[in-house]
Amino acid sequence: MGAPPHSKVRQDIRELNPRVIEARREFHQHPELSWEEHDTQVRILRRLSAIPGLEDVRPIARTGATALVRGNGEPCVVWRADIDALPVPEKSGLPFASQNPGVMHACGHDAHIAIALGIAELLAADPSALPGSVRFVFQPAEESCGGAEACIADGVLDVPHVARALGLHISADLAIGSVNVAPGPFFAAPTTFTLELSGLGGHAAAPHQAVDSVVVAAHLVTALQTVVSRSIAPMETVVLTVGKLEAGYRGNVIAESATLSGTIRTYTDAMRDLTIRRVEEIAAGVCAAFGASFTLAHDTTCPPLVNDDHVTSIVRAEAEAFFGAGHVVAAPSMGAEDMSVFLEARPGCYFWLGARNEAREIAGRHHDAAFAIDEDALALGV
Repeated sequence: MGAPPHSKVRQDIRELNPRVIEARREFHQHPELSWEEHDTQVRILRRLSAIPGLEDVRPIARTGATALVRGNGEPCVVWRADIDALPVPEKSGLPFASQNPGVMHACGHDAHIAIALGIAELLAADPSALPGSVRFVFQPAEESCGGAEACIADGVLDVPHVARALGLHISADLAIGSVNVAPGPFFAAPTTFTLELSGLGGHAAAPHQAVDSVVVAAHLVTALQTVVSRSIAPMETVVLTVGKLEAGYRGNVIAESATLSGTIRTYTDAMRDLTIRRVEEIAAGVCAAFGASFTLAHDTTCPPLVNDDHVTSIVRAEAEAFFGAGHVVAAPSMGAEDMSVFLEARPGCYFWLGARNEAREIAGRHHDAAFAIDEDALALGV
């Protein structure tokens, strides 16, 4: 049996929508940080266990959960939803605001949970209509990274064998009723770096007797701006940002040391390696010029997210049929997302679902204390 027509799906979603909104609000009130999603896990498992037709409902990856809708035939698709929150004190003013001080679902993962639960309930109501099975994965620790690997290590792609991977991210930047999806690199690989500079401290009135780490750091920050503009080919996409600089402890003391830390975003290993090499070479040159020394540490926490061409073409066609071609855009992001780990293991597609509604003054920003979404987007996600 083929998939039901869009009109039937829309009607089923309308009936389901109040429960999806209620679920989102429950999880929004009870956010938990990466690897601390114990209560979240319990709530997800309780809801999954209450859905008739779901199989293999169980905890995974320490604080995650999984369930299976078993349809007809061999193909199996995984639908992944991340579940962790952020260390952000909520200032949204919502009546269902966070009850966990200092922690907030400020990136929409509460919506991801609710949408996945809604899809599971919708599909489990008539599994015979499915030409294959759907494995639902509620993944912990996306914000810190590591959760995707833990889920895969627990075998979520193995029994039944998963052939494709799908998921979405709610967007406070994209208008409601819109989808952003594109083949190829869609999210970047995040690389953090730290430069420790060592000079020679001294009295501020005798700078000739010291090696001023503040001056070295200032020159280095400026010099690093040339990495992207002068060392990277114009057709490549790379971001290098120094986001933190620490040095000194008194205004009349020349700082002996300084620390610079930042992030690099790239779509390929080659560009990452080139950028890191240039950071090291520039740091060596600047430090040599001033008589300082340095150490460089860097870490790439997850690979770039690359959407499969074929699967993405199917997702885009469905989005255009549902939302209209004028509401589907293709705009890759330099953000990072460890759904990339699933998409390294299986071909698939990850996309943005719009939830911004300026007409209703719902226009928050991700990772912001006032983050908000239009809940009408939840039904569209289902």
